[in-house]
Amino acid sequence: MSYYDVDAILTDAEKVPCQFELDVPYLGHLDNSTQGLKPNTQLQLPLWLAEMLALASSGSPDSKPPLTLNLPPCLSDQVVSALKADPRAITVRDQSAHFYGIGVRMLDLFDEAELGAVLRRSFLIRANDIGLHARKADEGVTAGQGQEFLRGLDEWERSLFRKSHEAVKGAKEWTERVKKN
Repeated sequence: MSYYDVDAILTDAEKVPCQFELDVPYLGHLDNSTQGLKPNTQLQLPLWLAEMLALASSGSPDSKPPLTLNLPPCLSDQVVSALKADPRAITVRDQSAHFYGIGVRMLDLFDEAELGAVLRRSFLIRANDIGLHARKADEGVTAGQGQEFLRGLDEWERSLFRKSHEAVKGAKEWTERVKKN
């Protein structure tokens, strides 16, 4: 992704659960307290900040990072179980507008092979449905269903839908041009 990619910026701004492991003075404002952050304080921080703090260390071999990063609620066991059962049954946008972007970022930080397999399978199954809807979008037959379908797509899926729809329109235009010649 590009440095200027708005979706990447918004994905990095998603809040993720963290737990501070060290006493951190002067950051109490993150928890709305007057003192600093104490060990075991749990917070929701933007992904970009939580990642930097989770990977930070003082340089000594026995030092531990200031906080522990946890998987966000959109990738909870319940959501993953629902995706395993039927990826079409869950509205991923209700979990996060950047569901797959968050998933990829979490896979960069965590060694979760099962989560990666579930997300990959889910995206492929849902991409098939997206392709079908993109092909039939101009027909107007399923206009009401199409609107509802689009509301449930996260940003990656919406981008796939737009590109698929444009490709179908382009193929139809090309076919009509060839028939005329």
